[in-house]
Amino acid sequence: MPSTASSGTADLLRQHGVQVTAQRLAVLRAVTTRPHGTANEIEELVRAEIGAVSRQAVYDALGTLADKGLIRRIQPARSPARYEDRVDDNHHHIVCRTCGCTVDVDCAVGHRPCLQAADDCGFVIDEAEVVYWGSCPDCQQPVGDRGAVSP
Repeated sequence: MPSTASSGTADLLRQHGVQVTAQRLAVLRAVTTRPHGTANEIEELVRAEIGAVSRQAVYDALGTLADKGLIRRIQPARSPARYEDRVDDNHHHIVCRTCGCTVDVDCAVGHRPCLQAADDCGFVIDEAEVVYWGSCPDCQQPVGDRGAVSP
């Protein structure tokens, strides 16, 4: 008997007109488990959950889920594509230049001024991507201090 979480995920896929398959269910769960995961990281989680799965099946599922708006694909400069399930708002990201750690950050002023360009050139703007770059707390430590055990 499927769990409530599994049936909820299957219902979510159906609501968006997506055929329910074991791979798609596993990919959606993996993206939820590993926000900002790369396709390779998602593939590892899916394989651990359902066993044998082709890389192409994972990529196809990621593409379908992103096309249907169930997940978001982000690709900061010089970084592999990453996937997240936070799709209900227009948030931004902070990316560590050293390790690639990526975290969500809400708009700085509490609303979406970034969707109102000074000149929209006739476009209807529905999304903006802002990426902040820096060093995460772990990468700010001097190299010799990383992983050191405190007494």
